Amino acid sequence: MTTFDEREQAFEAKFAHDEEMQFKARARRNKLVGLWAAELLGKTGSAADEYAQTVVAADLEEAGHEDLVRKLYGDLGYRATQEQIRGKIREMMPQAQEEILQEDG
Repeated sequence: MTTFDEREQAFEAKFAHDEEMQFKARARRNKLVGLWAAELLGKTGSAADEYAQTVVAADLEEAGHEDLVRKLYGDLGYRATQEQIRGKIREMMPQAQEEILQEDG
């Protein structure tokens, strides 16, 4: 195997790892946002966890996070505006990334 082939394989492996980490971070972010929304809805314990899982699943419908915003806005009604929801999504991403890095490292 040539040095070029080894570099190419290393690059592909890093790319795959980075993509996996981003997917995990988005899923963790969605869970954190789901738990925040569950609290606004008065859900606790296993009901909050179950609701958070529905939020994670909702983000798999289309690219981006607008599907997530629509679901949460529909569920939360007057409890949060779309901008508040988008803000919470942005706010939770660094925390989710840090948690995933701690688990991976």
